[in-house]
Amino acid sequence: MKTVLITGTSRGIGRETALAFGRAGHQIFATMRNLENGAELMRYSKQESLPISIHQLDVDSDESVAQCIQEIASDHGPIDVLVNNAGFGQPGSVEEVPIAEFKALMETNYFGALRCIKAVLPNMRKNKSGCIINISSISGKIACTPMGPYSASKFALEAITEALAQEVKPFNIRVSVVEPGIIDTEAAVRCSLMINSLYPQVRRFARLFAEALKTPTPASLVADKILEIAESGTWQLKHPVGPDAVPFINWRASMNDEQWVDWNAQEDTDWYDAVEATFGMNCRPEKLEKEK
Repeated sequence: MKTVLITGTSRGIGRETALAFGRAGHQIFATMRNLENGAELMRYSKQESLPISIHQLDVDSDESVAQCIQEIASDHGPIDVLVNNAGFGQPGSVEEVPIAEFKALMETNYFGALRCIKAVLPNMRKNKSGCIINISSISGKIACTPMGPYSASKFALEAITEALAQEVKPFNIRVSVVEPGIIDTEAAVRCSLMINSLYPQVRRFARLFAEALKTPTPASLVADKILEIAESGTWQLKHPVGPDAVPFINWRASMNDEQWVDWNAQEDTDWYDAVEATFGMNCRPEKLEKEK
């Protein structure tokens, strides 16, 4: 049995990950910013008698992270596995998303993970044992409008994960990054509702998400991969997850930078035609579909 701290467990991938580890018999410290959002997780935990306890932790706060992790370590011993899942998405064009939103994304998605990493590393390094799993996205590998603000935070997380893995491997600490594709979460649903923008890419990307969510990939698929990474002892650094993750990554790799820019800068009709030809997805609005 391992002691596992997971951030952002009130819903989605975080909640499913806490349940997956709990069902596997590990001691779970499920953390979230607002404890009132933990009712659903606790209901499952009590029903199944899972070893899950909920703790308040705001990854945006140095004090909150330090206090929570210190209290857990004092009461239960050092953390064996850290899963940095807390995060959110803010799609939109570079021009229209306020600077404050860019900063908030970096504060949670990047600095939040970094705070937790720095809090658990001393004990992991001392014990020459540990596992750190950072939850990124294929948006951490592909900069696609209108996901620029979100991608910037996930690119940063990918970079620090790669550097960290090099630093701590001599101390027998494993580091991995998980890169989900489009997963059936509240965040993905919000992306499917983006329509108001000066830029057409925002509207049509929303339609791509909406079409992808017609055949949803459950958050539990990502949770199962996270559990597998922790239990398997793998040293593999990057783990794309979901039926569209590797295809999206390979799609980007098939183009040079200028081709990528041109592909995403096409006029609406050409872009919808290209998406259908490439992915077999008809994302056209009703008007364009009739005209076709």
